[in-house]
Parts: sequence; structure tokens; C-alpha cells
Amino acid sequence: MSGMMRAIEVENPGPDYRLTVVEVAQPAPRDGELLIRVRAAGLNRADLLQARGLYPPPQGASPILGMEVSGEVVEVPSGTKEFGAGDRVCALVAGGAYAEFCTAPVRCVLPVPPGTDVVHAAALPEALFTVWTNLMDSARLQPGESVLIHGGSSGIGTTAIQLCVALGHTVYATAGTPEKCAACENLGAASAINYMSDDFVEAVLQATGGRGVDVILDMVGGDYIGRNLRALASRGRLVNIAFQKGATAEVNFAPMLLKRLSFMATTLRGRSEDEKGRIRDAVLGRVWPLIEEGRVRPVIDGTFPLAQAQAAHQRMASSAHIGKILLTI
Repeated sequence: MSGMMRAIEVENPGPDYRLTVVEVAQPAPRDGELLIRVRAAGLNRADLLQARGLYPPPQGASPILGMEVSGEVVEVPSGTKEFGAGDRVCALVAGGAYAEFCTAPVRCVLPVPPGTDVVHAAALPEALFTVWTNLMDSARLQPGESVLIHGGSSGIGTTAIQLCVALGHTVYATAGTPEKCAACENLGAASAINYMSDDFVEAVLQATGGRGVDVILDMVGGDYIGRNLRALASRGRLVNIAFQKGATAEVNFAPMLLKRLSFMATTLRGRSEDEKGRIRDAVLGRVWPLIEEGRVRPVIDGTFPLAQAQAAHQRMASSAHIGKILLTI
């Protein structure tokens, strides 16, 4: 099956990039890939970086923006028993989501959970893969441990709060407005700290009787690195998934030594399909039942039609959003 489709093209990559709808050839699935008729694509900060020319897609990936989709299966590779034509799915992809059709490795595809709107399902893959692999695989989050989630009102943050609460953890979060803090607490955070008015280190230490938290998920970086080390409990783990305030900082590492801390940083996009597949299997086995039970749900800030991709990016760049922003196709 082949033909033309609408997709978003980045014109003038850089700080003044423009997103326009163009007609391009429909992608042809390679071995081990499904073809999906896209109903929605999830926005991620990486999309904005890529449009500015700062985050090229991995070798061999589609140059079209977008790393998560939902929709219906159009074609399946021979020998695939797990999915069939017409199935409602969502998928993590290395690129290509801002389009009417997208290919996805079978290993990175998930069924849309019963009771979840197929459009809203586009909000699930990137956030859940990211949260699971960083908190469970990298930070080795153990039962009963406490967690601090920075950017609690973001797509990643709203997902992380709900998942950790559903698994029985005490969760603290940071956000930049009273409204965003209230949203975090409505999702189950024990306390949401307004970083514009309060010092999150002092707030966390006060809330934990001076102990600190066991694990911190951070996408801020910069001066947060040193502050995070101060907010961690003995044997605590800090995991960074981005450095929005910068990847360089002057840090006092003495707390790492004294408290036997671990500091790690990971990305998801460039990992092998096998590694992503293992994360997908864990998410399907451990998180999908929580979604079906209603204990974890996609938090949607808003949806924009494909032709308004620029406005969707502006919404994300403003940081006014709470939850995920989606493009509908």
C-alpha cells in the first residue's frame, strides 16, 4: 500500500522555525514494522529542540517530527500474531508522528487500553516508557520509597505522579503556579511545592522530617543538580532526563560522598528496538492494568489539528500547559 499523505515539515530550522503542512510519500513499513493510520500524535520537548535544529533524529529514523502516536493498524508484517489490521494501538517511534500515516516497530506498539479514547492514547507511550525506565530500571525504585518529581504538571510529571501513587509511593512534586501545584495534588502528590515562591530543598526536608527523598526525577538541570543532591536521603538516587536550565553547573558533590548517592542521566530515543521492547513489555504488564482500573490516566492539556502544529508548539514553549498536548489528524 502506498500513496501520498499530509505531514508537517519544518521550514527554516532554527529559532524562527515554521511548521507547515506538505504532501509527502506515505512511509513503507520495513521488516518488523506496522503501518498506522494516525489519529493523534503527542508533543514532546524534544520536538521543539528538533525543529530548532538542536536534536536530530537517530540514523535511519523519519525526519518528520513526533515520537508517539495513536491510531489504527493498516498493515502488519507477515508472521505477526499480536496485532491485526484495524486494531487500535499507540506506539513509541523515533520520528514520523506528525503525519497521516506512521510506521512503528512491532516491539514498540501497545494496544489502546480498554476505556481509553484512541486520541488520548497518544499521550501514553513516551511518558510511560520514560517514567518506567528511569524510575524502575535506572533508579531502582523500591516499595515504600519516596519520590520527588520536578515539572509535576508536565506530561512526564502528571504521568509519574499517578504511576508512583498507584504503586504506593509517597510523591512530592514541584510546579510553577498555584494552579499547577493544585493539579499535582489532585493527581495524588502528598505535597506540591511552588518553586517560584518556595525553596524545594527546604520544603522536601521539612516534609520528610529532615530525611530527604529516596529518588528524584529531574528534567531541569543547571543549579537544580546540586540542590537535588541536598534533597536526597541517604543512598538516594537522582536521575536526569533533560537539562532545561543547562547541562553545566558548579556543584558541591560532598553530599554524594557523605550520603552515598547515585546520579545518572538517560535518554530514550536512540535506544535499540530490543531495549525499547523490554520497556514496552514491562509497561504492558505492570502499567496497563493500572490504566484499565482508572488509577493512571492520560492528562490532556488540549488538542490541536495537524495544520495548527505551530500553535501547539507555542503552547508547549509557553509552559502554560498542564499535562500532554496532542495533535489530531
